[in-house]
Amino acid sequence: MTRERSRRTLRRRDRNALIAVSLTVMSLTASGCVVVHGEREMLPATTRAEAAKALTQFTDAYNKADKAYDRSLDEDHVTGALADIDGARLKAGQANSPSGNAHHVQLTLTDAHFAIPKKAGWPRWFVADAKGNLGSSNARWLLVFTRDDLGDPWQVAYLTLVAAADVPQFKKDEDGWAEAVPADSTQLAVPPAYLSKGYAAYLKNAGTTFADGRYTSGLRTDRKKQTSKPGLVRQYIDEPLTHGDYAPLALRTADGGALVFFTTHHYEKQTAAAGTSVPTPNKDVQALTKGEIKQSLTLEIISNEAALDPAGSGPVSILGRVQGLTAAQGE
Repeated sequence: MTRERSRRTLRRRDRNALIAVSLTVMSLTASGCVVVHGEREMLPATTRAEAAKALTQFTDAYNKADKAYDRSLDEDHVTGALADIDGARLKAGQANSPSGNAHHVQLTLTDAHFAIPKKAGWPRWFVADAKGNLGSSNARWLLVFTRDDLGDPWQVAYLTLVAAADVPQFKKDEDGWAEAVPADSTQLAVPPAYLSKGYAAYLKNAGTTFADGRYTSGLRTDRKKQTSKPGLVRQYIDEPLTHGDYAPLALRTADGGALVFFTTHHYEKQTAAAGTSVPTPNKDVQALTKGEIKQSLTLEIISNEAALDPAGSGPVSILGRVQGLTAAQGE
């Protein structure tokens, strides 16, 4: 073989190799198998169609679990604060009504809107805002769906009910995607990462961090009324809860502030005066209680809050709060 012929052969092989590589890339692109590094790329958390599907799947699972009082039926669709609150409710229901929930009412969520942020890294998450048929007719159900990996199911970590007039308008880009606010953001009155700690401190000592309202000054007033009852001493301990699936999540609002979802952990100890006993709790509390209730009863509670955190400065407003008993100890 001459040198020129050899060169032509090599050029032809190179050209064929390039064509093969090009065809492979085109095939991967067409099949959707190109790897996108989600830990670096700013991408929407999901599509609107998938968000709607996740809401339907959650609602279906919730209804099945509530009807049967079986927490295994929705455990793949809940996490964090909601998993604790809902799981304990179902556990108590199963203990008291092994045959299921005779008072079950099918939950329906309609008129759903989705705020899906663009962000890099995991977890991915989005907010569903829907009208529910349970609870106040004027309330909107705000559900925060999260997942830690592409192969994981969407799970609801936060669920709060907020008056329709209080649901803020979210900031969205030209394509309709929302904006996630970092937990350590200093552009807000309180960085989202510190809201759980700040709220726990407020419930103990008051202060100016939070605006007056049902879940702030109102809750403190209710506690004072309870502790003033003769013959029964009530003590409260409030703690922040911020790790893992309890981490705060924040969405930018149109006015530059943020709607922040966060979790807190609470204890209420009831101690009866000498010669008396703690009032007998209802059957659901008894189902979650360990030990014998003699002189005291300690209730363990998880709550999740939705708060409007303004830009710059100003008090934080708690728009919604859902809490649930998760355990109790009698002594």
